[in-house]
Amino acid sequence: MSMNLGPLFEPFELHNLKLRNRVAMAPMTRNFSPKGVPGQDVVDYYRRRAEAGVGLIITEGTVVNHAAANGYPNVPAFYGDEALAGWKKVVDAVHEAGGAIFPQLWHVGAVRKEGIEPDPSVPGYSPSGLFAPGKPNGKAMTKEDIQDVIKAFGDAAQDAKALGFDGVEIHGAHGYLLDQFLWEGTNQRDDEYGGSLENRLRFVVEIVEEVRHRVGPDYPIMLRFSQWKQQDYEAKLVNSPEELERFLKPLVEAGVDIFHASTRRFWEPEFEGSNLNLAGWTQKITGKPTMSVGSVGLTEDFISGTFASKKEAVEQSGIDELVERMNNGEFDLIAVGRALLQDPEWLVKVKEGRLNEVEAFAKKSLAKLY
Repeated sequence: MSMNLGPLFEPFELHNLKLRNRVAMAPMTRNFSPKGVPGQDVVDYYRRRAEAGVGLIITEGTVVNHAAANGYPNVPAFYGDEALAGWKKVVDAVHEAGGAIFPQLWHVGAVRKEGIEPDPSVPGYSPSGLFAPGKPNGKAMTKEDIQDVIKAFGDAAQDAKALGFDGVEIHGAHGYLLDQFLWEGTNQRDDEYGGSLENRLRFVVEIVEEVRHRVGPDYPIMLRFSQWKQQDYEAKLVNSPEELERFLKPLVEAGVDIFHASTRRFWEPEFEGSNLNLAGWTQKITGKPTMSVGSVGLTEDFISGTFASKKEAVEQSGIDELVERMNNGEFDLIAVGRALLQDPEWLVKVKEGRLNEVEAFAKKSLAKLY
């Protein structure tokens, strides 16, 4: 390696959270939990990454206890005795391997279509009954619906703490329910949950406040947010550092401890006139710890590399720029997705300079849980 990897392997502490290094496994939906229950194969999958030195595991999206939260087959639930017992085994396995673990708490919103489990008759729920601008799907949520979902996130966070998880991540990115409230294109409400940026933030702020109330003052809450959406890769929630500050300040006040700023390529600057990425700007504005993500160790971004590329394998790239940005203190943590999905030993090989042994990501690896 041409640079010292020290920044990746420094410990990180926040409240009672103690991580052995700055590398997290990014949340990645895997569809291997029949009837919403994570089994032994899921336990083994997460344990392997912890055994190979990953500091923080963020689970795949796991749905909260609301009738319309799920949008895909065989994704895990975060409610019910059987599913929670499965997650307890995951937590224990990761801890035994020296790692820490957060569940990613998730509601898909208008991404859901009728016919999906657990109750095929339930439509998608969203702020305005829109999957994307001009594309209706499902029902617009009433204020009672909003309160039901807020409670569901609170229940899930309380259960996470009781199970021994080290914190929680709230999924507010990528065009799912929380992001549908944040995004003006899908939030056309005319009440206090729509209109201005501050009003569109209200639902997410109230979820964070409820989670904070349930877990207490020292339990880490991480929020994942993004500019891009699965509905529109070029979409923007904010267009300037000033707007980003308006976006972030209420979330800090509500209780977010760590911001997970999701981008497709971590090396791309967020605003003109600065090389800082979205996580870098978030840290600069809030002073809170931030996590960056986006094609670490890969030369193709998440979207083109995983879904649109005709190449079977995605080529590896160096991590010198990642190390440089962390050396400069641009962000505190880095999430790694497909590189760890493909090769559980990725971090060990990087640490030992065995990059020639790292397995290139291949799309066929999505078809198995290893």
